[in-house]
Amino acid sequence: MSALILALIAGAVVGLALGALGGGGSVLAVPALIYLLGFTPAAATTAGLIIVTATSLTALYAHARTGNVRWKAGALFAAAGLLPAAAAGAAAARLPQPVLTAAFAAIAALAAVRMLRPNRTDTGPATGQARLARAAGTGAGLGALTGLLGVGGGFLAVPALVTVLAFEMQAAVGTSLLVISANSLASLATRGATTAGVDWAVIGPFTGAAILGAWDGKRLAAKVTGTLLQRTFAMVLLAVAAFMLIDALT
Repeated sequence: MSALILALIAGAVVGLALGALGGGGSVLAVPALIYLLGFTPAAATTAGLIIVTATSLTALYAHARTGNVRWKAGALFAAAGLLPAAAAGAAAARLPQPVLTAAFAAIAALAAVRMLRPNRTDTGPATGQARLARAAGTGAGLGALTGLLGVGGGFLAVPALVTVLAFEMQAAVGTSLLVISANSLASLATRGATTAGVDWAVIGPFTGAAILGAWDGKRLAAKVTGTLLQRTFAMVLLAVAAFMLIDALT
């Protein structure tokens, strides 16, 4: 199968996940770039950020049109992650490839676990000040994750927005896309030199398919239960995580 067809298929799946779930798709993008399209882990994380940024902005626009984005709270949440995203993005190129692969496998497994138990909440009642501190800490962690591994972190942002800021699910999904977009842009700003080696002949079609998939994902979310979507993607992520971990250790 040609690289172009593989890029189109993988991009469509990534966009579908981002549009429907507000996260998870970016965790599939990097493994697809490595194992299907021959990218190195470092190049894949940079390319993943490009794809995630473009796709998240598109999905954000779609959710904003239906009023599902809480701009003020989302901007504050994202602001806490901007500096960590930039710093982690600068450090990512210095990590050994097996370490980067193993770290990504761990994050993919964590994403799968969170999707398999989407309604679980570990936070109790909290004051406004405590919620603000939790939001800042979570936002900083998401920023570092985005910068280091080229993932948006929506699979962590959505439950955090639900449990920490008491958002309803639709608002959490829409607002998470604002957080993802901001963190991805901050990380890309520190990787400007590394984007020169990106294969745009592959990334262009991948990104285009992901953007179209995001629109389809938004429509799919209105027709299929969120639980079914999350469990399906979670099982895929578990398989990806296991494969990447084995690859990193051999």
